[in-house]
Amino acid sequence: MSFPPFSSLPLDQVVTEAAKEIQSGIRVSLDWPLTTPKYPSYGRPQVQHEVVNRAKGSSLRVVNDDFLSFNTQSSSQWDGFRHFGNLHHKRYYNNRTHGELMTSGVLGIHTWAEHGGIVGRGVLLDYASWAEERCIELKPFESVQVPLSHIKDVAKAQNTTFRPGDILIIRFGFTAVYNILTDDEQRALAQRPVASFSGIESSEATLRFLWDNQFAAVAGDCPSFECSPPVGPQSDSRFILHEWLLGGWGMPVGEMFDLEKLSETCKQLQRHTFFFSSQPLKVPGGVASPPNAIAIF
Repeated sequence: MSFPPFSSLPLDQVVTEAAKEIQSGIRVSLDWPLTTPKYPSYGRPQVQHEVVNRAKGSSLRVVNDDFLSFNTQSSSQWDGFRHFGNLHHKRYYNNRTHGELMTSGVLGIHTWAEHGGIVGRGVLLDYASWAEERCIELKPFESVQVPLSHIKDVAKAQNTTFRPGDILIIRFGFTAVYNILTDDEQRALAQRPVASFSGIESSEATLRFLWDNQFAAVAGDCPSFECSPPVGPQSDSRFILHEWLLGGWGMPVGEMFDLEKLSETCKQLQRHTFFFSSQPLKVPGGVASPPNAIAIF
């Protein structure tokens, strides 16, 4: 895929250098099951999955099809450029109007797939582990902004440096806590009147950090990457990350990635960089997509 804010990046070279991260062949999936969360937040519907036998008349055959119906943002996902625009100017990326999106496939997520997906060097910043080691309480189900200063401290503690074109992945600890909720607790979480979740702070400093490091994409395990809801007393409405990254820069935003095994693998191998590959669904005019992402060490 392209890197709109940093079009001078030698894309083939970025991928070639990233491939040097493959040393052991260990592979880690970064997708949550498509059926998780069982009860999506933000009023989104549950996944519907039906297995249909290809019977001929009343005779059972050992041949099946299946049908899926799901919101592409109910589980692990990439937010595409059709998802969020500039709320004040009412424009999407590249100054596209809502009318253009409704009458054409412009900005569709299929273009990412056509260009080979999102591929490069992945970098994990394991904020959840860093915070737990320092007895900093994680509050994944509250509108808590994770300070950018903490994110920078994680990078220092891991001895992690960045390269242009990196895919930044932050483990906030959301999926780890969600996975131990009871069914009733999961249902209650989805039914709250406000979808409150922690995430990175929405600020000018965060935007400068992402821009200056020339990340190709960002992702996390929480539902919004930034604190949710992004507008409120805890944040500055001038710096909603979704507006800037998706509507302004053309930077993909990944949410609800499953980073538990990735965290364990990074600790075992004592490294936090890896080859990252993600192939979104090739849906013309698509708004978002499951990432179909893997990390290869």
